[in-house]
Amino acid sequence: MILLDYPFVSDFLLETIEQFQFPVVATSEAKELAKNRNINWISEDAAKAQIQENEEISIYTNSENSISWVQRNASGTRFPQLIELFKNKYKFRQLIKDIYPDYFFQSVPFGELESLDVSELKFPLIVKPAVGFFSIAVHKVDHADDWPQTVAEIQQEIKNTQALYPKEVIDNTDFLLEEYIRGEEYAFDCYFDKNGEPVILNILHHVFISEKDVSDRWYYSSEEVINQLHDQLMEFLRAIGSKKTIRNFPLHIEIRVDSTGKIIPIEVNPMRFGGWCTTADLTWFAYGVNSYQYFFESKKPDWKAIFQNRKDKKYSLILLDKQAKFKLEEIESFDYEAIANDFENPLHVRKYPLNQFGVFGFLFTETRKENEKELRDILHDDLEKYIKFKEVDLLS
Repeated sequence: MILLDYPFVSDFLLETIEQFQFPVVATSEAKELAKNRNINWISEDAAKAQIQENEEISIYTNSENSISWVQRNASGTRFPQLIELFKNKYKFRQLIKDIYPDYFFQSVPFGELESLDVSELKFPLIVKPAVGFFSIAVHKVDHADDWPQTVAEIQQEIKNTQALYPKEVIDNTDFLLEEYIRGEEYAFDCYFDKNGEPVILNILHHVFISEKDVSDRWYYSSEEVINQLHDQLMEFLRAIGSKKTIRNFPLHIEIRVDSTGKIIPIEVNPMRFGGWCTTADLTWFAYGVNSYQYFFESKKPDWKAIFQNRKDKKYSLILLDKQAKFKLEEIESFDYEAIANDFENPLHVRKYPLNQFGVFGFLFTETRKENEKELRDILHDDLEKYIKFKEVDLLS
């Protein structure tokens, strides 16, 4: 069954739900988001009964806002425990600490960050909410002298976002301090099937401007990325599965790969693929793989067949985010057509109301390997040339 919730449900996910008639829990949020659609609704009471009676049932959600519903209605089942294990980065680190015995991490209450004695800590390090989402309050701290400023920025970010997401999504009670891993960052969607065997649905390279950068501007997938990491990631997932029984359960995982090729997990997000219907939809636009269908029907991508006609292509997910130097009240509109025209093969343009989501949207593209410059350019672009600003009344 599927739980739909805010902030966003894509047309592709809704079309998939209609096509395959996957049952959707009839919450007030879901009914609003999927109104005027041909939906196979299941009442909340019936959904709760099915979850309690069928320990093998599969649940997918587009949004971690649904976690509170699962915790209320699936108590006593495997779901709340698995959600807590993966959503809480500190608890997940504890689960796998024997796999990474030399990896430094510790938990610090939010209220103690300001007074924390950091003189004995090893820098650089990463500080982030133990439970968090969308790079909110995530900071790389290079030196002990940077700590007071970092804490001040975290305090302001938490204040700004408390009203936007439920406590289950951004829990500001505890923060995780962990060592900074130099290397390339990747994200991937996967699920564990009814037998506890992992299935990888896509792998994306998360490209940054610099080591200080923690933005989500550019992710891309390609034959090279998937072939390079697929088998290693399968071993990593099986190692997790050996420590905890996981069946019929989707995950979105972020990792780093260090200079020796070792995989080190950053975070594991339960019951969903990439947030805001991003990575799963890209998998469809790029490879014709419907991740939602594959999860519910226990299907596996045939990567050899997929890449027969997708040689030397990069499939990108580009976040059209507002830079801090541009004030919301100064912006009138964003030129989606212009930015799409600046790419050789835009696959899909997703538009968001800036005042509601804080970003302009996402761009999904296909780029030939020899034309990668268009991707490198957008990574460094402040997007000003696509923004129409409100006219200033000089007489006021």
